[in-house]
Amino acid sequence: MESNKNYRVLLYYNYVQIEDPEGYAAAHLTFCRELGLKGRILVAQEGINGTVSGTVEQTDAYMEAMHNDPRFKDMVFKIDEHDGHAFKKMHVRPREELVTLRLKEDINPLETTGNYLSPKEFYEAMQEEDTVVIDARNDYEYDLGHFRGAVRPEIETFRELPDWIRENKDQFEGKKILTYCTGGIRCEKFSGWMLEEGFEDVSQLHGGIVSYGKDPEVQGELWDGRCYVFDERISVPINQKEHVIVGTDYFDGKPCERYVNCANPECNKQILCSEENEHKYMRGCTHECRVSPRNMYVKEHNLSQEEINRRLELLGESYQKEA
Repeated sequence: MESNKNYRVLLYYNYVQIEDPEGYAAAHLTFCRELGLKGRILVAQEGINGTVSGTVEQTDAYMEAMHNDPRFKDMVFKIDEHDGHAFKKMHVRPREELVTLRLKEDINPLETTGNYLSPKEFYEAMQEEDTVVIDARNDYEYDLGHFRGAVRPEIETFRELPDWIRENKDQFEGKKILTYCTGGIRCEKFSGWMLEEGFEDVSQLHGGIVSYGKDPEVQGELWDGRCYVFDERISVPINQKEHVIVGTDYFDGKPCERYVNCANPECNKQILCSEENEHKYMRGCTHECRVSPRNMYVKEHNLSQEEINRRLELLGESYQKEA
């Protein structure tokens, strides 16, 4: 069946030497804007990492231009069809690292990285004995969807992962280690770090979860939930055979796959929340966030103090914070 979606989202990265990240980022921003793309691209001396959206013609022109640059001639683009832009603006920023680990001695994936496994190989390896699957993403990404039986690191940012692994090293020693992330870029460094730490059998899902979901052989099997993505779509489906909801509503624990940000901008915590509970709790993840004078939900809906008090009363709360 032919698709009528005229836009696409591109996800890509490439570890390669870039001599002048600041200069390249500035020129690349101009180029992307001229094409009409929107998205977020990071540039570092170690390479490029980006997600952009545009029309089929715009994204084709972008991929052609990138492949014409010798540094990026073999760069793989993961392509999702979409019905519009997935970003509001276009940003290209220079960075010290493409993914933030902040190690004392950085890992160069071109020199040290885990074995690459195709989606089919990863699918088969997950079912082997003495194998442990480690999710290299953040906790809120895992909570929305993950491979069945994968380990959930208790981390909020990628740079916390090495310390968490060290603290829980006993459960991984002597095991065949499989690791995965959204598009593959985090695993390039993380799997290399695991090898440097002394783990001997370390493999990574080549192309990440996104490629796994598009593979015609595995069709996303053994993935539960949805895959978190860093654009306005918030999440994308992966398992083409069955859909199992693993996310739970922050407030009542019911199955939920809808992420919102806490309405208090000083908190801004991401929580899974039904539309009903968003209204009931005024999109505040705690009492303090609900009564915050900066609560954006209250401002968006122009709630009177009387209405705020009424809703708080239904929750068994009051406007005055307890001493």
